[in-house]
This record gives sequence, C-alpha cells and structure tokens, in this order.
Amino acid sequence: MRETDLYPPVKAYLEGQGYTVKAEIGDCDVLARRGDEPPVVVELKLSFSLALVMQGVARQTLFDTVYLAVPVSSAKGWKLRYADIIRLCRRLGLGLLAVRTGAEPHVEAHLDPAPYAPRQNTKRAGRLLREFDRRVGDPNQGGMTRQFRMTAYRQDALRCAHHLCVHGPTQAAILARATGVARAAPLMRADHYGWFDRPARGIYALTPKGHAALTEAAAMLAELRGDGA
Repeated sequence: MRETDLYPPVKAYLEGQGYTVKAEIGDCDVLARRGDEPPVVVELKLSFSLALVMQGVARQTLFDTVYLAVPVSSAKGWKLRYADIIRLCRRLGLGLLAVRTGAEPHVEAHLDPAPYAPRQNTKRAGRLLREFDRRVGDPNQGGMTRQFRMTAYRQDALRCAHHLCVHGPTQAAILARATGVARAAPLMRADHYGWFDRPARGIYALTPKGHAALTEAAAMLAELRGDGA
C-alpha cells in the first residue's frame, strides 16, 4: 500500500459531505473547502506515528480543522494503542480518520477536531499525592518497568513484619499503636504478600516468607526504623 492509495477514499468521503477536495496544496496532503466554512486539512500516513502527529500539529498553525488519516488496521498493535491514540489526538485537538481501501473503500471518523477541555481525575490525583506523602524516601528508580516497586503499602507491611519479628505474635491493635500503621489490621488480614499468619483471633504472627522478606529489605528497614517503625 502507498499513501496515495488513501487519497481516493478520503476524497470521496469529503465530497460526499459537500466539500471540494484537492490534493497537495502546499504542505497539505489534502485540503477541502465547503462554502464559507473553515477549510479542512487531512494528513495521510500508512500508520499512526510521531511523524504524522507532528505533521498534524504543523498544519494547525494554518487551519483549525485538521484530521490524521491512517488505514484501518486489524493489527494487535493498533488495538492495544487505540485508546492512547484517541486520547493523544483529543489532547492535541486533531481528528482521526480510519481508511479502508480495496474493493469496498470506506472512511470512518473516529474523532473530530475540537478544542481540548481536560477533566482532571481528582480522585486518582489524590491517591497519587497520598502515596507520595506516605512513602518513606525514594526507593525506586524512575522509568522502572516489570520490576519490583516499593510502595507505601509495602513499607507499612514491612513495619508490621519487623514488629512481629522482634516481639513475636501480637494483637493487631497493639501492633498498630506501636508501629504507627493505622491500617495494620486490614493489611495483615488481607496478607497480599503471604507474610502474616493468624494463630488466634486478632493475633498475628510472621510466616517464613515474611522473615525472608525482612532479610531482603534490610536497607529499607533501616530507613523505616529511622521513621519510627
């Protein structure tokens, strides 16, 4: 497939809406006009890429209504990235056209250009700020993927585990007061890491896996103990 293969269906799609369409007007792949309405620009590429996005952004310095057009794709990568592609185009105020070529050419508008009006997720933002405030130190490396990540929750679990290691089986309420981990009881009851055992109602003890975790996290524990763990 060539980029020029995308032009006939795109041209027919726009003409079907009453536009007059011409190709390669200056730097624009496609330029369309309908009466006194603002012009429409369409940039063509065989795949969604940074180069295509940059072309679209450049055309926005000329006209407000800019579409990016790419072939319809059944590839796994398109499906996995679709939500991100739509989010990016919406953020930049770009439209997105999916073009089907061949015996039955077809164009579908997945997104029309519009001014971006962000709606912040205040609930999620609040969770991130609470995680920032509760996490002790900076135990992770920025850019980590598919690696162990130290969270404030895990730090609290280490505080609880350390107390049980030193003092033996303990009531959850006593442990919570001693460590300052207010959520100690639900944390140990959930036992996401397999560190805690409950030999009696309200009493928690450390499992062999918990002892091993304390050994592995010795450096982190030293920092937590300095924080009152």
